[in-house]
Amino acid sequence: MYGLVNKAVHDLVVTKFGAEAWDTIRRRAGVESVSFVGLQPYPDAVTYRLVEAASETLDLPPAKVLEAFGEYWMTYTAREGYGELLDLTGGDFVSFLQNLHALHARIRRGFPGLQPPELRCTEVTASSLRLHYHSQRPGLAPFVVGLLRGLGKRFGVEVSVTLDRTRDEGHDHDEFVVHFHPAREG
Repeated sequence: MYGLVNKAVHDLVVTKFGAEAWDTIRRRAGVESVSFVGLQPYPDAVTYRLVEAASETLDLPPAKVLEAFGEYWMTYTAREGYGELLDLTGGDFVSFLQNLHALHARIRRGFPGLQPPELRCTEVTASSLRLHYHSQRPGLAPFVVGLLRGLGKRFGVEVSVTLDRTRDEGHDHDEFVVHFHPAREG
């Protein structure tokens, strides 16, 4: 994964839990470097070790760490200079999801060797859809749950997500049933 991902993990931990927590997580994960270069590729194992170390340090299940990170990813990437690109991807929750493949194709130009997941929407209605998630990386379904929640916040919709089919059950990809409706005010 690119350093941008690990930088986001760092930023989330420092923002929510403090620099000491990050330093503990970094050391526990066996990461010597204090910072990451956003456009430099790092082995996926580094990110997985950071998630595992965060889980142990913060006493949270790995799935909860990944969900929190997925939700945070939406605001982090917008803040890190990708906001305009995100804006061009879609003006509402559903169109954004339907255009993710095009977004990843654009991003791939600036990140040689990037291996983004494929996300595809089917069974789209006014309040639900089925999201198909194909990835070479195992175990990231909770990240997608958080990403969907973060995307919901971006577009002012409440989102509930159910993981319906998983690779762990022998399917070739994960499938989510996503329900959404305008967020309640107040």
